[in-house]
Amino acid sequence: MSNPVYVAIDTPDLEHALRLTKSVKNHVGGVKLGLEFFCANGHHGVHEVAKLGLPIFLDLKLHDIPNTVAKAIQALNGLAPAILTVHAAGGRAMMEDAKAAAGQHTKVVAVTVLTSLDDHDLNRIGIADDPHHQVERLAALAREAGLDGIVCSGQEVKSAHKAWKDGFFVVPGLRQAGGKNADQKRIVTPRQARDDGASVLVIGRPITSAEIPDDAARAIVGTL
Repeated sequence: MSNPVYVAIDTPDLEHALRLTKSVKNHVGGVKLGLEFFCANGHHGVHEVAKLGLPIFLDLKLHDIPNTVAKAIQALNGLAPAILTVHAAGGRAMMEDAKAAAGQHTKVVAVTVLTSLDDHDLNRIGIADDPHHQVERLAALAREAGLDGIVCSGQEVKSAHKAWKDGFFVVPGLRQAGGKNADQKRIVTPRQARDDGASVLVIGRPITSAEIPDDAARAIVGTL
């Protein structure tokens, strides 16, 4: 992938999403559309953004019984996303059915541990392991299920890549040195994540909230 940066367009406003995408399209490799955008705009919104010519990462983090997830993915196949997310916590059968239901050119990746969670948060929901070991466990399960890769923080991608040489690793929660963390807890810089094996770098607010998003995207790509 020549440009690994996918800009996260997290807004319910379709026109704003289109303006942002147009402003950065020459300096990013793709667009990530998540729940906020999809719940507001659905298939129509995804189609409109896709018309601008960038690959679409549809970040819906599907998590349900295997049959329901498979049917949902079949309903999404007409959008032909380049990347689609499910939750690894849904289990092996769910992930197997998700991959089987996806289109031939869609990479299905499993969300392991959200970058907004730390050790304390995991303990509060009954997970004794720290994020690093939980990511390792879920990455192994995703690999067994035949998925293309995982979503993990930059703090875990190096060990995940070492264990899964041909895996596809999506890393969100990235911040430039000195940038604001906001609600992200386990962060690294885009350059560190890329050096450690990230296939895709998901970057939102450092680009979309910048005074000139195109300049911010160009500056980030220049560090890689």
